[in-house]
Amino acid sequence: MSVLFVEIGCEEIPARLQVKAVADLCDSLCGRLIALGFTAEQGRMAVSPRHMAVEITGLETALPDMQKDRRGPRTDAPDKAIDGFCQSTGVSREQLVKRETEKGDFYFAVMQQQGAVLAECLQTVISETVCNFPWPKSQRWAETSLTWVRPLHSVNVLVDGRPIAGWIDLGGAKRIDFGMTAMGHPFYPADPVSLSDFDSYVAAMKDVHVLVDHQDRKTRIADQLENVASTKQLQPVADDNLLDEVTGLVEWPNVIMGQIETDFMSLPPEVLVTSMRVHQKFFALSQKGATKKLAPFFMTVTNRRSDLVNDKLIAAGNERVLRARLADAKFFYEQDKQTPLDSLAEKLEVITFYEGLGSVADKAERMASLAEDIANYLDAADPDTARRAALLAKVDLASQMVSEFPELQGIMGGYYATAAGEAADVAEAMSQHYRPQGPSDEIPASLYGRIVALADKIDTLTGFFGIGAKPTGSRDPFALRRAALGVLRIIDEGNLDLSIDALLADATALHISAGHRVDAHSKDAADHHADLSEFILDRLRVSLRESGIKHDVVAAVLAMAPEGAVGNVRLWRRLATALDSFLSSDDGRLLAGGWRRVSSLLVAEEKKTTNLSLRVDEDLFVDQTETDLYKAVKLLPNSGGQDEPAILSAMQGLASLSGPIDRFFDAVVVNADKDTVRSNRLALLAAVRSKMLVIADFSQLEG
Repeated sequence: MSVLFVEIGCEEIPARLQVKAVADLCDSLCGRLIALGFTAEQGRMAVSPRHMAVEITGLETALPDMQKDRRGPRTDAPDKAIDGFCQSTGVSREQLVKRETEKGDFYFAVMQQQGAVLAECLQTVISETVCNFPWPKSQRWAETSLTWVRPLHSVNVLVDGRPIAGWIDLGGAKRIDFGMTAMGHPFYPADPVSLSDFDSYVAAMKDVHVLVDHQDRKTRIADQLENVASTKQLQPVADDNLLDEVTGLVEWPNVIMGQIETDFMSLPPEVLVTSMRVHQKFFALSQKGATKKLAPFFMTVTNRRSDLVNDKLIAAGNERVLRARLADAKFFYEQDKQTPLDSLAEKLEVITFYEGLGSVADKAERMASLAEDIANYLDAADPDTARRAALLAKVDLASQMVSEFPELQGIMGGYYATAAGEAADVAEAMSQHYRPQGPSDEIPASLYGRIVALADKIDTLTGFFGIGAKPTGSRDPFALRRAALGVLRIIDEGNLDLSIDALLADATALHISAGHRVDAHSKDAADHHADLSEFILDRLRVSLRESGIKHDVVAAVLAMAPEGAVGNVRLWRRLATALDSFLSSDDGRLLAGGWRRVSSLLVAEEKKTTNLSLRVDEDLFVDQTETDLYKAVKLLPNSGGQDEPAILSAMQGLASLSGPIDRFFDAVVVNADKDTVRSNRLALLAAVRSKMLVIADFSQLEG
């Protein structure tokens, strides 16, 4: 079997695109080769800012010749039809073969198809892959018409170490011929590297100061960061996103440490880290130990060999650049602290939140009213504190600092509140109210942070649903799915005794009173509320499935939610967890089988009559198993449990029901000859079904 090696050289590919791009290259090559009939298997891949290389294994050098039979017209068809078939297949009439089929006698053209040769196919395969590459954005350069993310320099194609002839047509009478050499690091001129296979490519590129393996570069950078930091008894501040980005910016990493002037260390740590990360791609450093206080140093990753003289010059230059950045940040910080919070709040009136939903000041007022309502629902919260925190939560959007560093919105407000003498609860809530910003982010730590975060997210959900700006398919430009999941997590993980339905009703009323329209597809606020409730339940459904609970168990539990409402989300999660665990046990599997027998019998009976009795008469029992089953049924709750003990009690009741159901069906015939006994047994099974449906909709369970 043969091995195909393809290496593409170009100018710097954006860091965020590199890993996906090399995977797309491999997928595209494999897909096109497989479509031609070859057995193509993905091999190793390597990518750096200026190089992509892939290995395709398991390829046949040439495919075997094949005989292809094509059925034509019937043997008694008109001559014109037969001649047309001959012309389309390139076969003479004398070469046609007559064959008898189930539908009659037909002419067949028997053609020998020559097997494809790998080396001859690669010109088309490589050219189509390059010319149709799925870059998010592409560009043309000079007089060429080919679009690529950055100007192409080389395309190297080898099979089993031997170069393949071919070219890429760039347009404008220009082309790139397939080659077998790659260029090294641009800062260190060297002879082109001759290529043969993947292993020699990786090794040879190291000799010319290019680490083509993405993971190797990432590991080396992480190790260097740790080693350089340890020279000052410090540690890098963890930043996986920055590490990934820097890995895509350099081909020969060299970590250099610089110093931050002491005057700037009075800035909030988030300001320091953001200034370094966003604009300069610098890594922050912290003290070792529990405090993890930021240290007055930074680290940068250069794309060059280590050299003591040059490293000092680079460090000094980066220190000057960072000094200017931090000087601006310090000026903004001091200016913002001198501005009263209420003055910043007034500036929100000229910042539009979204067309149809008013200004950011309008949103803040709605949040304040909603936060006050939430606090009233909670015994431990003070409505005035909640209202003040929500009213001020967005003031940092009007600050100079957030104007310069948008990443700091929702953080700086807490610092400004503290400087202005606001209560600690207010300041904490202001700095936490954007949480959680993703599945890996924590919910707000403080009670008031959770209240304001809920007010913010619920106002956003009701507002955008109200104007019809709902997520469609994979598109969710306003992150409404994330907001809904945040609401669920805050209530569940925060152990808050709150009704989402009541909060949605309060928020909807606020929007309506502000003159914001209800969704044009809804007849009234109630329909709008039901639409949003289903959206939130769908997020809960996804969350429960992702936690490992079986999809049919999730469906059985969420079917208990009131129509057009969310219901008790904390109850649904506890019930789904308990039911999933129970149904995985022997008793649970036995009960599920019993449910199917009970349900199928009753469904069949209900098709015959609408007067199925629900009254059980113990005097009509003729077998002990009937008595045992009835006793087990009466132990089940008449309504759903709201707390963990009640849910566990319900699960225990289900466990005690599994055996009696099984023994009942083994011992008696439901359709007894005597009508009164038969009706009584059906009523007993109806009681079983009724009590089980109090806990969950068992009809949703799959066999």
